Amino acid sequence: MPFEDDLGTALRRTGEDFTIDRHALVDAGEERGRRLVARRRAAVVGGSVLALALIATAGAYTGGLLDGPGGADGVQVAAPPTPNATGGSGGPDSGTGKGPRTGSGAVSAERMMANLQKALAGESGKVEARAARGTESEGGAAVSGVYDDGKGKAAVSVSLSRVDPLGSQAAQLTQCGDKILQGYDDCRTEQLPDGSKLLLFKGYEYPDRRVDIKCWRAVLVTPAGFLVEASEWNAPAEKDAPVTRPDPPLGSAQLKTLVTSQVWRPALNDLPPAEPDPVQPGGGSGTALKDRSAADALESLLVPVGIPIESRGGEGSYGYAVLDDGKGYSLVQLNVSKGESTSGFAGADVTTEADGTKVKITQGSAEKGRGVVQWTVDTLRKDGLRVTVSAFNAANQSGAATRPKPAPTLEQLKEIVLAPGWNRDRN
Repeated sequence: MPFEDDLGTALRRTGEDFTIDRHALVDAGEERGRRLVARRRAAVVGGSVLALALIATAGAYTGGLLDGPGGADGVQVAAPPTPNATGGSGGPDSGTGKGPRTGSGAVSAERMMANLQKALAGESGKVEARAARGTESEGGAAVSGVYDDGKGKAAVSVSLSRVDPLGSQAAQLTQCGDKILQGYDDCRTEQLPDGSKLLLFKGYEYPDRRVDIKCWRAVLVTPAGFLVEASEWNAPAEKDAPVTRPDPPLGSAQLKTLVTSQVWRPALNDLPPAEPDPVQPGGGSGTALKDRSAADALESLLVPVGIPIESRGGEGSYGYAVLDDGKGYSLVQLNVSKGESTSGFAGADVTTEADGTKVKITQGSAEKGRGVVQWTVDTLRKDGLRVTVSAFNAANQSGAATRPKPAPTLEQLKEIVLAPGWNRDRN
């Protein structure tokens, strides 16, 4: 598979760590300028959100694949996530939405392979670098390989790029996402003496754990905007390889040493600085629902539903809440946008309200997660404002079902998207 195709698949994980529906992904991407790590990573946020996001991020982090020689094991090794618009890791975009940003190529793919071996030289095991890209590549430099300490081979990867150190992307990449959504084992953020922020994350390749592949990550953002992401797995490949050990080989202290190693600085210095993150619209100061962040609007609209909110989050036009009525968690997502195509609002399954608002209701299986059901009420107003709410019978649409059906009823979801506040003019 071509390298470019593999980069495309990287826009996935804070991705699988935290996934949102396609509509939410597109809208969040447009609103933020769009952006990030790898765009998927990761993700869920992945993180992580990211997101992915962030936006998760939840967040959001994710890794892709780099084509490599395969080595003695004949497997492809996971490549590190790169910052993407969803707050996770995974893509080539610098987060500005202004096209590729490449370095001069002063640090080659071969040197990146040597740097990975040098950075891990003090560990008890040995690393075989199998694939890499230099600073002339879109998305920054990256390297992946297989680490072997005699206790089971493990994939490891490192990616380098630049972000706005004061922007939302940098903040999302170094914040722990919602544990209910991402289902990780451990996550913490540290502030280093030089002002850098470091995230240490221990989670899983698949949120529903259908395969017991663990993914541990370290993400470093420096005051200069250097972004270093390292990921490792307890298998010789990110996917399609058997688990070889209980845990990935490098502990948190070792991952910290890996991402803070000075061997990465020449490559980071060769990458152009990221442009400032775009200013996020909607600060919650408006009176109309459409003037608020989606997270704030959703929280207020869920009050009449009367189900306790276990956790909530989101960014800009995307918001989520996890409800807990004592019978199992239920994720609710809200997305708000304007100027979208109306092609999906035609047909017998679309009704029209007295004010001209078109309503489309869908029920069925979610795209991911074992036994997960998704109920969606999608609306389009005459002025082009689109409000969409979805509910799931799970805390994470990529995880396993926790109850037979979503906690809110379809009628309650319809009341959320048809609330009068969406029609108020901005002040």
